Amino acid sequence: MDKLIKKLQSKEFKAAFKSYLRAVLASAVTMGIAFATEMAPEYAILIGGLTAPLVKWADRAEQEFGLK
Repeated sequence: MDKLIKKLQSKEFKAAFKSYLRAVLASAVTMGIAFATEMAPEYAILIGGLTAPLVKWADRAEQEFGLK
């Protein structure tokens, strides 16, 4: 349990979680705009699915935790 708490409080975990939340937020905003403009659902899903990875790719914080 102590190891889990330390891992959750680490800089790497916090940076990874913030990056994840930014991607989710970008996808949600894009989907909301698509639905508000009454876009076809398949296009809304496609746009939301493309936006989140692009935002995650462009995120500078991604280098803080990287793949290990």
